[in-house]
Amino acid sequence: MSFTARVLLLGLVTAGAHAARPDPVADPAQFAQEVAAEHGIEAGRVGALLGQAVYRQSIIDAITRPAEAKPWHAYRPIFLNAARIEGGRAFLAQHRAQLQAVQERTGVPAELIVAIIGVETNYGRITGSYRVIDALYTLGFYYPRRADFFRAELGHLFALAQEEGLDPLEVSGSYAGAMGWGQFIPSSYRAYAVDGDGDGRRDLWNSRADIFASIANYFVAHGWEADAPVAIPAQRAVDAEPFVPETLEALMDLPELAAKGYRPRYAIGRNLPATLLTLEGRGGPEYWITFGNFYVISRYNRSPLYSLAVYQLAQALGHEGVGVPAP
Repeated sequence: MSFTARVLLLGLVTAGAHAARPDPVADPAQFAQEVAAEHGIEAGRVGALLGQAVYRQSIIDAITRPAEAKPWHAYRPIFLNAARIEGGRAFLAQHRAQLQAVQERTGVPAELIVAIIGVETNYGRITGSYRVIDALYTLGFYYPRRADFFRAELGHLFALAQEEGLDPLEVSGSYAGAMGWGQFIPSSYRAYAVDGDGDGRRDLWNSRADIFASIANYFVAHGWEADAPVAIPAQRAVDAEPFVPETLEALMDLPELAAKGYRPRYAIGRNLPATLLTLEGRGGPEYWITFGNFYVISRYNRSPLYSLAVYQLAQALGHEGVGVPAP
């Protein structure tokens, strides 16, 4: 291809990318003023950074087809497979001393911390290749469904960069603006990340101590109860009416669920706040009774599929030789 042809092709591709961009749903100048008022960052600085952010259609495409849209029987094998379990066991063994120290201090199981890292980034291997500023700019100004949320996160990114000495144009992450091994969005990074190694920084990319302590702190801050159950399989009475709670919060108790025709498959020895989860299994509906700790996991990601996958992966990491847990 000649040089002239390459230039022409590049021009067509670039023009097409810009032509695909819709009109923004908010005014960047007004946003800059809002960030200045809320976070104390000069509006001119915010405007200059926004001027270097890039709209990416691939981000819009990715957020409209999340894995959590799959049925449970298709979602589960993504994370509950031999490679993910073996990788998690190796990671757990390699960092056992640090993880055990965090568990003893916080009550959050080491296996759960590793499961989060395994589901989010395949044990730190895939932390995201998008510039976070591009992800949050694209979603905050061109994704009307959740634009307010992502613009707020963009403001938190600028504040985080100032607090942690980061270059907001260099920080990379997922298409949704999540960062590091634990995939914290900027507001969560600011609120829950901790300095686990005592070096005066909160580094969720390079410091294992910071990563482990921050994930545990996230769960503690959202009400994790040490040694309490997360979820157990349930059985449905033949004459039970379908029951779909409006929330994942554990707002009922076991006798109430039993009265509706849903009982644990095995006894847990105590009555706790609980709720019912019904998922689309390979052979039909799959019923689970979930407790407060399940709701805590769901604060990390609102999808119940995600929470159950994390829990089951943590279970598999805690028992050598069990293989892939049965559906």
